[in-house]
Order: sequence, then C-alpha cells, then structure tokens
Amino acid sequence: MIYPTALVTGGSRGIGKAIVQQLFEQGYNVAINYFRSETCAVELAAALNKHSLGNKAIAICADVSNASQVEIMFEETKKHLGTVSLLVNNTGISQQKLFTDITEAEWDTMFAVNIKSMFLCCRQALTDMIHNKNGKIINISSMWGQVGASCEVHYSASKAGIIGMTKTGAKELGKRGITVNAVAPGFIDTDMTAALTETAKNAALGSIPMGRMGTPENVAKAVAFLAGEDAGYITGQVLAVDGGMSM
Repeated sequence: MIYPTALVTGGSRGIGKAIVQQLFEQGYNVAINYFRSETCAVELAAALNKHSLGNKAIAICADVSNASQVEIMFEETKKHLGTVSLLVNNTGISQQKLFTDITEAEWDTMFAVNIKSMFLCCRQALTDMIHNKNGKIINISSMWGQVGASCEVHYSASKAGIIGMTKTGAKELGKRGITVNAVAPGFIDTDMTAALTETAKNAALGSIPMGRMGTPENVAKAVAFLAGEDAGYITGQVLAVDGGMSM
C-alpha cells in the first residue's frame, strides 16, 4: 500500500505534535521537523512507528528559515517517505513586548521564523506539487493575525502575513490542483500559554465565549479536515479554532 506523505514543521511539541499524531492516525507517512527539540521528535517518531499499520514517521532536523537546510529536509523526506503531498507550516515563535521596546533583531527573527520559513517550505514543496498537479498546504496562523494583540505587534504582524500569503497562494495555485488554507488558533493549552501568569490566563478566559482554553487536538482536527477529501473544494480560507474569541 502506498501512503501519502506529510511534512509538519515544528512538529515535535504542542500543536505540531498533535498534528503529527492526527495525520499519522489517518494514514500519512509523516516527516517531523524540529530544530532544537531532538529528543521530543525522535521519541515521537519511535512511538508512532511502534503502532504503525504500515506508514512511517521520521524526525528531521532543520532550521526552516535557512534555504539550504529546507532543501535538504525535503530531499531526505522524499528519500525515506516519498514526495510531500501535504505541507503543514506550523513552526512559529512568539514574544510579548511593547511596540517601542522591540529591537530590530527581534523583529527580523520573528519574521524569519514565522514568515520566511513558510515561504521557503512552500517554494520547495511546490516543485513536486505543481508537477503532479496535486497538493495541499496548510499554514498555522493565529487569531492575533486577524484581530491584533497588544504588546505583540511583531507576532501579530507575522501571523497576519501568513494569512495574506495563504490567500495569495490559493489564487495562484488553484488551477494547478493545489489548495492553500490556514488555521488560526486562539487561546490553546500549550507551553506558550502555560508560561502566562494566572491573572493573564483569567483575563483571556473571560473573553472566550466557550469559557475555556482549546487543546492542541482541537487544532489538529481542523488541520486534518482541511487535509482530507471533504475539503477538496475549500481553498484560501482561514479556519478559526478559538472558541469564538475572535468574533
């Protein structure tokens, strides 16, 4: 049996890990990209392969803001798992800081990790997707890319950029048989939100109509839907997974 291949950037922890697990359960070969979390990525791949029904998972180290490393990552994925037909751009960083205190270096790093990485990975994936006239790209943005967040101007701007690239990509690539969509998580229970103070958490929870944080699995299921056949005529869309917070 031939299994389709997915590549998930930043796939070793949090939302990325949940996406990897969900796609693997649905029968994808999965390349788990990581940069610093080697132990988490290797252990995740081993755990998935232990219960595999035939598909495979591998961990691949790459700084996805570096073009040469991205090229090697795709080559290794193709060599071991096959051509990437589903790309999930999940890699991202955040930082809370006043607009006036953000340094030029911090701005550049935010955009290199959150935006440049997506451009480089899409460019690499599209070589085969355009040739095969088939493929799906799913970009992980944020509700803050839709509504903006105080003290996170560089993060919000980078996530808004992801939405812009998603919509543009969908228009350009639709005739090539390629869909491009985004998922915009809200307040999700991850390491990022765990670092917040209880006061900050309670303030956020008070603005969520559903009254609770989301889970990485909630986001993963949204990704899985957009990756599936039922979403074959959906492109250029931003699916909010935020409990109504961005309404």
